[in-house]
Amino acid sequence: MIFDYCVIGGGIVGLATAMRLLETYPGCSLILLEKEEALGKHQTGHNSGVIHAGIYYPPGSLKAELCRKGADATKAFCQENGIRFDVCGKLLVATSALEMQRMEALHERSKQNTIEVQRVSEGELKEREPNIRGLGALFVASTGIVSYADVCQAMGRRIKALGGEIRLSTRVTGIREVIDSVDIASAGENWQAKKLVVCGGLQSDRLAVLAGLPIEHRIVPFRGEYYRLPASKNDIVRYLIYPVPDPALPFLGVHLTRMIDGSVTVGPNAVIGFAREGYPRLSFNVADVADYALFPGFWKTVFANRGSAATELRNSLWKPGYLEECRKYCPSLDLADLRPHEAGIRAQAVRKDGALIHDFLFAQTDRMLHVCNAPSPAATSAIPIAEMIRDRLMQGC
Repeated sequence: MIFDYCVIGGGIVGLATAMRLLETYPGCSLILLEKEEALGKHQTGHNSGVIHAGIYYPPGSLKAELCRKGADATKAFCQENGIRFDVCGKLLVATSALEMQRMEALHERSKQNTIEVQRVSEGELKEREPNIRGLGALFVASTGIVSYADVCQAMGRRIKALGGEIRLSTRVTGIREVIDSVDIASAGENWQAKKLVVCGGLQSDRLAVLAGLPIEHRIVPFRGEYYRLPASKNDIVRYLIYPVPDPALPFLGVHLTRMIDGSVTVGPNAVIGFAREGYPRLSFNVADVADYALFPGFWKTVFANRGSAATELRNSLWKPGYLEECRKYCPSLDLADLRPHEAGIRAQAVRKDGALIHDFLFAQTDRMLHVCNAPSPAATSAIPIAEMIRDRLMQGC
């Protein structure tokens, strides 16, 4: 049997893509292959569960558009499928004069992105969040929280209801494009598909190389370490509390996040990971480290960001340093409040020149479309990303 579509990757982008293809082409044949024993086991299942509004992204950019559409689409999908979510809102808190200036720039950007944002004075901030300190803040009312693992399970059920097939514990070992199809192999099994979509996340560069594509980037795993506050402090904040980001740095910084289960997490930081899928603290994979250590772009990235990299590493190794990042805006926290919580790993695409790729990156042929980079907030934006992938397939890639 030749399938109309094969999707590799059971994270939220792969699932949303499979779902949209089946909805667009009723009766088409589709198979989704996932190497893990369950869906959403990696980036999708290890993030902070935020439905982002899109305040940070350059006006008119693809990220801004997809995030805005994705937030609405995610909330609608949750309502349709009985998935609990909470539009709790987010405060971006400025703790210095410089951050106040950056906050004003963000406020102007939010207007251009047509996102409703409210200025909050120092006094109003104290009233809204008695445990938070800052000179001022921006309130983004449309930001929400959800379990993306639950979203993945609902998408999986939808795919099956539409006639799609999901194969778990199926690691792809070969991809070969021929004239009228793509041959996909795993241990002991082979499939053929007229069109292949690869949403490989942390393994996306390896899958592209496996398919014979001449890519010029590599995935570098960035480890995001979280802590969970004790249950006694689940009411420490009403909203999500984010710092005002430094535009010179590639990541947002440590924040306080209310989770849909009622708990509160602190994090993440961003340090180089020594294993693409190694979530325990001392995980190390020789092949993963060799992949980026032998890639010139990695060392250029490290050198260009050496100051922030050193700070992040220090705070990873030295818990009081991590605590200080939190106490800038939540001074009541102490070391005993930082309880263990599972880390996340971000698949960061890096070019040969050391530039971090912050936008979407695709590798395309006549019958294949590889999603080589789906940057944050890919979970929020998964449904419109899937529509974009569908449209590219309709155009013959």
